[in-house]
Amino acid sequence: MDSTDVLVVGAGVVGLAIARALAKAGLEVIVIEREPRFGAGVSSRNSEVIHAGLHGAPGSLKARLCVRGKHLLYEFCKRHGVAYRRCGKLLVASGAAEEAQLQALMQRAQAHGVDDLSLLDGAAARRLEPAVACTAAVLSPSSGIVDSHGLMTALLGDAQAHGALLACHSSLAAAYPKGSGWHVQVATGPGAMPFDLHARWLVNAAGLQAQAVAAAIEGFPAAAIPPRYLAKGHYFSLAGRAPFQRLIYPLPADGGLGVHLTLDLGGQARFGPDVEWLNEPVRKAAGAGSGASTDKTLNYDVDDSRIPAFEDAVRRYWPGLPTGVMTPAYSGIRPKLSGPGRSAADFCIAGPAQHGCTGVVHLFGIESPGLTACLAIAEQVAEIVAPQ
Repeated sequence: MDSTDVLVVGAGVVGLAIARALAKAGLEVIVIEREPRFGAGVSSRNSEVIHAGLHGAPGSLKARLCVRGKHLLYEFCKRHGVAYRRCGKLLVASGAAEEAQLQALMQRAQAHGVDDLSLLDGAAARRLEPAVACTAAVLSPSSGIVDSHGLMTALLGDAQAHGALLACHSSLAAAYPKGSGWHVQVATGPGAMPFDLHARWLVNAAGLQAQAVAAAIEGFPAAAIPPRYLAKGHYFSLAGRAPFQRLIYPLPADGGLGVHLTLDLGGQARFGPDVEWLNEPVRKAAGAGSGASTDKTLNYDVDDSRIPAFEDAVRRYWPGLPTGVMTPAYSGIRPKLSGPGRSAADFCIAGPAQHGCTGVVHLFGIESPGLTACLAIAEQVAEIVAPQ
């Protein structure tokens, strides 16, 4: 039976960053991914924004790892030739009540180390972005955008250069304690033989399927698996050019950051995501454990009947938005640890010290700003698996 130091379950941006960090630390690493290619899930269905760290609560993993991750990500992109643009962002408010929320957000961000923010009145914001409508705004010059596929390709390449292996069409079917590690049964796609291997460490970076993977590990305490809430977000593209050079964000909404305007690296604008809660909380996907989930109700269709609501939301900060210029783009589904009407939950990165199960690290609820924080998340996992 083959063996490895670490089996990483999930080849999204976080799983690939973890594989790279552990391979660079000198460990043998295998990454398994149930899809036919890496990065096909949450990591490829987002806004591709490099967040500055405005929204996490002080002391939270989201706040700390976003601020740290932003610096690491810009440096990685420069070193590895990954396309990005530090375009900046305006977070906008309309009216006294929203201005108070805006100032509170700014103060909170400054408390956890975001040191480059400026508070602008409406006139100053319009000097930067003449088409924007607001009474006040926070300018975040270190926010940006990144080619997420290029980033994942570079992370995988660096991991492989240090000996890591990737197996697609492969998912964790079951894991059993054996000796100083885990006997893992790996299910494979059509036409391929399933296989077993032994791993000293399991790292669960399975995104939407993280709870299912945890439930497939024999002896892992069910009480340590947090409920999973799923929030779908739709995106629409703008036909034509937008009159903005920066990202434009409203204040956060229930379950997300509001319908914002982002730009791709070619300057094309898109809007989203909104929030559509998909289900009641579950502790694992139906049909047990692997990442070969039977979440058959999930789909990524984009419903164009949502366009009027998107137009209304966007016109709050861009009143000049023409009618009929939005077209369906794509959608994503975010794994959350808190549901409708509740405060956003923090990332959960749980090693043996948290759950008592030797040789296992679970990552639950890794949503935004997980893309920005991926390298910092990898550092944290490496501190658990391969402390220096």
